[in-house]
Amino acid sequence: MALELDGLSLTPELADVMQRLAKVAAELQHRIARNGIDGDLSASRGVNAGGDGQKALDVIADEAYAAELRGSAVAFFASEEEDDFATFGPVGPNSLALAMDPLDGSSNIDVNASIGTIFAIFPAAETAEKSFLRKGSDILAGGVVVFGPQCTMIVTFGDGVYQFTLDPDSRDFKALGKMKPLPETVKEFAVNASNARHWDEAIAAYIADLQAGETGPRGRNFNMRWVAALAADAERILKRGGVFLYPGDRRKGYEKGRLRYLYECAPIAFMIEQSGGAATDGVTRILDLTPEALHVHTPFVFGAAHEVARIAAYHKDAKAAGAAADDAFKGPKA
Repeated sequence: MALELDGLSLTPELADVMQRLAKVAAELQHRIARNGIDGDLSASRGVNAGGDGQKALDVIADEAYAAELRGSAVAFFASEEEDDFATFGPVGPNSLALAMDPLDGSSNIDVNASIGTIFAIFPAAETAEKSFLRKGSDILAGGVVVFGPQCTMIVTFGDGVYQFTLDPDSRDFKALGKMKPLPETVKEFAVNASNARHWDEAIAAYIADLQAGETGPRGRNFNMRWVAALAADAERILKRGGVFLYPGDRRKGYEKGRLRYLYECAPIAFMIEQSGGAATDGVTRILDLTPEALHVHTPFVFGAAHEVARIAAYHKDAKAAGAAADDAFKGPKA
């Protein structure tokens, strides 16, 4: 099991870590394909450090990646499934720090929908805290693995975005080259519309304008797409364009959304920017933010740069946005 990295200028240490990630991803894809035969990968296994329910595959993926990365250049490891940072070895001149969501979208396991892995690789500092609690712009490499009809790895090293697809015969990840820039035309938006009653004025008004379609201020129709796996939603937007929103809302514990900055939002923001798009917390660039703790949340908006800027404009004029939202949700006028 190998990842084709020919032509990429990576340090030996980073290349080795990427190979290890690919090895585990290939093994997970094989295991996922046998779900129900070897056991129920969606079986409950308690609650993780962030308060989300754990599935069997969450634990399996976390343990598999951690085991494979020990002995590599990764000195510090951070996982959504663990309470705290882990130290794998001493810090050397080329040491790395890796943060990840080992299994993203685990609620999709039992319905055979796409799930994934999200990871961010930083240069290691003298401590785990200094390695991870820093601006997202310090990331060396960020990417996703999507386990679906195809198993894909999409990653950036800061010079564009590269795509790899797992060959089910050789179980190697074959390089498909650098991806095209993110499409500028926005035809689709991704948001969990079931939370609409909890949104603030700006988000409610923006989504209402999209839903109004050709009869609204945008003058055209939009489709909504929501995979409920961030890695898969990111792959779709990188390939097909659009915009993704997971805002904070009025519910207790959701004031800053539910996505984690360090190992979910920051690496995807890095990829999106490298593809020509933009990523914010609604107003501020994601990669300019600094997390205060391992599992801290942030609202997250990403996609076509002009559409992300439009959403920021809604946030900056909350009064006007609120009036638009009131009109939209009162129903058709007599």
